[in-house]
Amino acid sequence: MTTITSNANELKQQITQLLKQYEQSRSERVRNQLVELNFGLVRKEALYWMNQCHESYDDLLQVGSIGLIKAIEKFELSKGHALSSYAVPYIRGEIQHYLRDNCVTVPIPRHWVTIQQKSVLLTHCFQEKYNRQPTDVELAAGLKISVDEWQKIKLAWINRNPLSLDVTIKNHEQESTCLNELVPDHNYRSFQLAQEDQLLLQQALMQLEERTRQILEYVFLHDLTQKEVAEQLGISIVTVSRRIKKGLYALKNFIFAAN
Repeated sequence: MTTITSNANELKQQITQLLKQYEQSRSERVRNQLVELNFGLVRKEALYWMNQCHESYDDLLQVGSIGLIKAIEKFELSKGHALSSYAVPYIRGEIQHYLRDNCVTVPIPRHWVTIQQKSVLLTHCFQEKYNRQPTDVELAAGLKISVDEWQKIKLAWINRNPLSLDVTIKNHEQESTCLNELVPDHNYRSFQLAQEDQLLLQQALMQLEERTRQILEYVFLHDLTQKEVAEQLGISIVTVSRRIKKGLYALKNFIFAAN
């Protein structure tokens, strides 16, 4: 036990020393040493997610490594955090993004995929020019398709992946709320949302006013922070928080009424 504790302390000191060197030099060699010493964090997350999906262990390791590298590059010793606790959310987040982007469960026509990709560029250009998010009518006009077709494409794109019930957000009072609280069965826990619950949730989203729905989609479906959503839409964080609280309340009422 003494030997194990001694080795752990030595490893901790070595990592701290390398972090100091990396902060000063931003050396790729030092960064790679830190990745090697902390790779166990990636292995642990990859093993967990391998049991939740059909992706290969090696692929999850590669994706998780990207998260570890990002964590090392952003880590600041002065904050007083341990690198291990700081890095895990980055590793997990990178893997979850990968799974949501690649585990397509609803087939989408190829030409719809092309249109969706064009819409991303069009949206970016619109935001740059007008400092706001384009409406469905404006996007449809820019894409030279009908509003009805664009809304079908958007809904198909939202539904392409299963939703995570473990997504956590905070309201304006900094209270945490999980998506699993929006479905009636509080004992239901799964990486994939049941198909009937997913459809019900999408129906509920469509009942919300456009801006509130937009904010919830950014937070739940695209994993943006409240700050990032505020910047995207050109509104305050307080407004985003209030819309989230209002939207969650409306969704909860709709879902419970439907059941």
